[in-house]
Amino acid sequence: MDTSVYKLTVINNPDIIQGLISIQDKFDHIFVNIIENAPFNIGKNKLYEGVPGNLFAFACKMSWDCGYQGFVSFISKTALMEHYNKTIGAVNVFGQRMVIEPKVAFKLIKHYYPDLK
Repeated sequence: MDTSVYKLTVINNPDIIQGLISIQDKFDHIFVNIIENAPFNIGKNKLYEGVPGNLFAFACKMSWDCGYQGFVSFISKTALMEHYNKTIGAVNVFGQRMVIEPKVAFKLIKHYYPDLK
């Protein structure tokens, strides 16, 4: 299974990476290997809010486009599990594995890709 890495930039400054996501197509869902926010997008004085949400929405859209109904899974750091549940609606299925299910995936996609029909 190939791993793909995608970067998030802004239109007026495409040379500055806001965040990165590494994903794998597991042929029934998209697996997020790692997601990273640029240091200047973390904390109270962040430059942009919603970078991880945008990247997870991208993974959900890829899942939807592949016919997997938006299913996305990832292994979370223990300290971030509650955060991911509250911010992107991911649910813990066992251990540290979290899943974004279709209804939540659709909501994320519509939020971050409002122009999609």
